[in-house]
Amino acid sequence: MLPMEPTPSPSRWKTLLAFAILYFVWGSTFLAIRIGVHEVPPLLLAGMRFFAAGIVLYAWMRATGTASPSRREWASLTLLAVLIFLVDYGLVFWAEQRVPSGITAVMLATIPVFTALAEILILRTQRLTFRLGCALMVGLAGVAVLVSRSVGFGDAPIETSGAIALVVGAISWSLASVLTRKLKLPESKVMSSGAQMLVGGVLLLLAAATFGEFHGFDWRNVSSRAWLALAYLTVAGSIIAFTAYVWLIHHESPTKVGTYAYVNPVIAVLLGYFLASEPLGARTIAGTFLVLISVVVITATPKKRIAEEALIPEAEPTPAAPSLTSRPSRR
Repeated sequence: MLPMEPTPSPSRWKTLLAFAILYFVWGSTFLAIRIGVHEVPPLLLAGMRFFAAGIVLYAWMRATGTASPSRREWASLTLLAVLIFLVDYGLVFWAEQRVPSGITAVMLATIPVFTALAEILILRTQRLTFRLGCALMVGLAGVAVLVSRSVGFGDAPIETSGAIALVVGAISWSLASVLTRKLKLPESKVMSSGAQMLVGGVLLLLAAATFGEFHGFDWRNVSSRAWLALAYLTVAGSIIAFTAYVWLIHHESPTKVGTYAYVNPVIAVLLGYFLASEPLGARTIAGTFLVLISVVVITATPKKRIAEEALIPEAEPTPAAPSLTSRPSRR
């Protein structure tokens, strides 16, 4: 048998470019959403974004010979599309009419917090350790800082309904992240995410029609700025950045790729402050710091699975690749 040819390492500039796209494009999509929802109804804007991106990714995969999902896979994809796109993204686009884009990114950075809570309290697949418990408390404290009206930080807390929507959205996404490990999905990650976007786009457009977003909406009154925001969200956020993400998880360690979860909220907060004059007071800084510390500790903490502890000794686990449902297009 002939020896296998070693896989050539990608050039450094390609790796740096992919990380730059992941950090800055996904971090900037929150501001693009805020620009878009000021002129286009939120569910309609989200539906157009993901329907267009889903069509492109799905058609691309089919053109390259990737099989279409089976009936069972379509059922799984639809369930995830409801949780991720209809609920989470629908609420995010709605909330950004009233919550600054930077704060939105910070609130959604709590997804690992709620995912860990689901594994501990509902699935019973992870044991609550002192370190993990402290990290969870810090993350929830960060959310409390951002929304509390009883603590004086010199700047106003975020709007209550928007805060609730973002928390519900983060919980919905975390539930999808947990279910992804148990559902039958296409082997191709790009096909899986493209199909989810396509189904999610259809569901969002149906929801927009159900809630009357088409009534009284005149396309001719939408400025070029809003259309550019939609184009940026679709092409840069959902297609280019996602492609960079898929490429990175095949060439870099999961730990390195997962750093986008820490960088994106910081990018979003800074862009919101410098480009959209969003507030950056003590409340925002303190809440962001607490949430990011929590996320870093949670994602870096080795999992201690209850079912395995009685069978095998503790060992340093191999990090799993970041789930593609964790950011199919984000954001």
